[in-house]
Amino acid sequence: MRWQTLYEARWILLVVLLPLLAGIYWRQHWLTVLMVLLLVFVLWFFRDPERAIPADDALVVAAADGVVADITEIEENEVTKKKFRRVGIFLNVFNVHVNRAPVAGKVVHSVRHVGKFLDARHADASTLNEARTWAFDNPRAGVIVVRQITGLIARRIVDWSQTGDTVEKGHRFGMIRFGSRTEIYLPLDAELNVKIGDHTVGGETVVARLK
Repeated sequence: MRWQTLYEARWILLVVLLPLLAGIYWRQHWLTVLMVLLLVFVLWFFRDPERAIPADDALVVAAADGVVADITEIEENEVTKKKFRRVGIFLNVFNVHVNRAPVAGKVVHSVRHVGKFLDARHADASTLNEARTWAFDNPRAGVIVVRQITGLIARRIVDWSQTGDTVEKGHRFGMIRFGSRTEIYLPLDAELNVKIGDHTVGGETVVARLK
């Protein structure tokens, strides 16, 4: 258990612990059991395991745990104004929700966008939902863009890094609470290493190899 990640659950833990203590004190077994189960779920959801980060500078790793939901060529209009290959990863409630830098580099962009809270699998979630856009300036690849997108239940994006920070590949730069979506914008000449339906492990799964 990592304390920075667990800290994000502080209010949820308080909401669970108070009725748990009440159930124990008043010997309400059904309430005690229910709150223990909720406590276990919260601790499990906010887990943050260590990952084996590939050392090769040419390898781009997944920014999140989840399933590759779509792969498409698209114009990235916020940071680079160039066409990229976007890999969208859907995170369900059972995935680790910590996001990791796909490449090493300097954080040159980190901007929050207020929006809706559609289901993260909705076709318009990428453009209409509340999101945060990140850009990492990598010496080999140039600027790699990552977007954290909220979902129907996930309504809070946590940012742990700031513009100007220099991070290593696999660095934890933030998280999204509960089901959500994370997108990586890859150079068109990068050799893709995943396909739709593949499961990814943030910081470990190689999604592409840079030229």
